[in-house]
Amino acid sequence: MATQPPIPTVPPIAVPTPTPTQTPEPTTTPARSPMPSPTPTPTPSDDITRNRATTDSWVKVEYQGVDHVIPGEEHDRYNSAPATSGWHFGAPVAPARWGIHTIPLPDEVLVHNLEHGYVNVHYNCPDGCDALVAQLSEVVDIATDVGAKVLMSPYPDMDTRIALTAWTVIDKFDDFDDVRIISFIMAHESSPLAPEANVPR
Repeated sequence: MATQPPIPTVPPIAVPTPTPTQTPEPTTTPARSPMPSPTPTPTPSDDITRNRATTDSWVKVEYQGVDHVIPGEEHDRYNSAPATSGWHFGAPVAPARWGIHTIPLPDEVLVHNLEHGYVNVHYNCPDGCDALVAQLSEVVDIATDVGAKVLMSPYPDMDTRIALTAWTVIDKFDDFDDVRIISFIMAHESSPLAPEANVPR
């Protein structure tokens, strides 16, 4: 029987080991430094959002009731000027609209506003005081812009240049002081002392 020739052995082929490819280092963009926040300049509007304050200059005025009267009807004298409680007109004569008024309003109108939790800001300048009116107007505008019930009007029958009134509370002085005014507004606007403080403006 014929024998088969041996199968030739094929030498192994050396397969080159692949050279690992280098992964490039990730490039990072340096982070920007945050822009510094500007230091805010204090303004009266900043004070409007602060906690309520008190001052020794506020005077508590004796309560005079909540009776309604009609225009022309006589009643007893108010115990302060401007008035802080007592006899007042009903609708549609009162209350007056919030904001700045350029003519005097009767006490009977102003008291109705106070009954609703208003703060009334008054000035008395027989010889004119444009600068003071502008300063007071700025504070009142800031207050009303954030929804506060504040009214401003001239009041010629008082013995100081400036008066602030709330229900049964008054503060009177001569020199403009925005912090003093703002503190009064913060403490007394919508005060629970006012009989109808929950009435919206």
